[in-house]
Amino acid sequence: MLANLLIKNYALIKQLEMSPDPGLNIITGETGAGKSIMLGAIGLLLGNRADVKSLYDSAEKCVIEGTFNLAGYDLAPNFEDENLDFAEDCIIRREIAVSGKSRAFINDTPVNLDTLKKIGSQLLDIHSQHDSILLGNNDFQLQVVDSFAKNASILKTYSKHYQAFRQAAARLDDLQKRAAQLRKEFDFDQFMFQELNTASLRPGEQEKLEEELTILENAVEIKERLQLAYTYLDNPETSVLDLLKNTTAALAQASRLVSGYEALRQRAQSSLIELRDLADEIDQVNNSVEVDAGRSQEVQERLDLIYNLLKKHQVTSVDELLDIEKQLQEKLTIVLNLDDDLLAAEKAMKKAQEEMLASSTILSESRKKVVKPIEKLILERLAELGIPNASLSIQISETAPSPAGSNSVAFLFSGNKGVMPQELRQVASGGEFSRLMMVIKYILADKRMLPTIIFDEIDTGVSGEIAKQMGKMMQNMAKNHQIIAITHLHQIASSGTAHYFVYKDHSSDKTVSKIKKLTIDERVQEIAQMIGGHNPSEAVLLNARELILKG
Repeated sequence: MLANLLIKNYALIKQLEMSPDPGLNIITGETGAGKSIMLGAIGLLLGNRADVKSLYDSAEKCVIEGTFNLAGYDLAPNFEDENLDFAEDCIIRREIAVSGKSRAFINDTPVNLDTLKKIGSQLLDIHSQHDSILLGNNDFQLQVVDSFAKNASILKTYSKHYQAFRQAAARLDDLQKRAAQLRKEFDFDQFMFQELNTASLRPGEQEKLEEELTILENAVEIKERLQLAYTYLDNPETSVLDLLKNTTAALAQASRLVSGYEALRQRAQSSLIELRDLADEIDQVNNSVEVDAGRSQEVQERLDLIYNLLKKHQVTSVDELLDIEKQLQEKLTIVLNLDDDLLAAEKAMKKAQEEMLASSTILSESRKKVVKPIEKLILERLAELGIPNASLSIQISETAPSPAGSNSVAFLFSGNKGVMPQELRQVASGGEFSRLMMVIKYILADKRMLPTIIFDEIDTGVSGEIAKQMGKMMQNMAKNHQIIAITHLHQIASSGTAHYFVYKDHSSDKTVSKIKKLTIDERVQEIAQMIGGHNPSEAVLLNARELILKG
């Protein structure tokens, strides 16, 4: 249940704090006093969107904090599903910064709005006048049936199977479309692959061939230059090697006289060895260079093939051509294995479909089982609320599988004797909607483990004895749930175990909404004013006191 509510700097509320009673809490006040503002603040705790315009003081942040006592409710699994620590005293906090940025926390752990909505929906249910209109919506009616049947677990299993089927069907569809496209491209891809495969390209081949062609095309000149270089180094007449050999000998003689010259001799000797090696290598390279017109033509033809392939595939290197060849091979392999892949995907889809339909059947049967009990309970309670001749028919139809199952639900209703039931949105009046929604909330209360239920003027369109019966229903609900009821009717207000009054304070420069818990005498005065207006008579005051004592 909601143990404590703190609202700071929100709309007309500068600071408000209340600790609702575990039973039936009544909230009254003049129109515009701030009751809807309180609901708006609580809505933020349930994940509603925040607006910086709602700040009371635009220079300060807004804080809304709810402390919930969850002892006795099996809600730990819901927290575990969201990777949150569970505590019997759960604190949900929402902050709106001056910049408009909103943050949410559950037990001081930051959470996103989706998580806040999932957890909040398990803690508190707000019924507003809009929800009575929602009653005419077939999706909402389906939720009513599922709540009564306690189908949460079945729905979770069905949803898992439904999503698995959708994914399997999407994969099959994608594979079929891809297969059709790949088959269209198969002949062309095969030709392109065969061309590249036949070429037997090798990494770095282009660069090596270009270098070889340069040597072949300039072989005569290259040999001449290499021969000339060799001659300079080593020839029978005068050569660099002979001169360097003589230099080394002269330095050897000098070093015998002066030991310090030995280093010069060693350097000359090293140079002699290096130049001899260089001369040998030049001679070897010269001998390897051949004037071969046939090889030149062969290399040129190979390069022309590579150049043509590069141009065709709009790339600049053999490595890129090899990548394209690999990609084409993979595409061809996929096409060759398409039948096996399609068959496997189709089998997976059919298996997922069978599991989904099996879950759907279980869900549908569970829904159909509770139709008659729901109809009976609703009609019994409607009779207590002054609609004794009501008729209700809950029709469940088979539909194509959807996220909610394979059923659609329609509530056909008539509030009058001899009138054929029709769709709710076509026949129910405002007062009938309010009473019907009250009955539905009443019979569902014990089917859902909701700690707190808030009614926002669910008594619209009713009065007198009917309002009194609504109050009794709320009292019964309050035995197992914390109820907070915003009302304008004294019959309901007198039923509460605690009574809060919302009012506007004009004592400062800016109007502020405040709330206070009424004492017995203050309750008598408030309910008397709800009965007879301002300055109620002694008779009205006695009537109000009697209503509270009987309530």
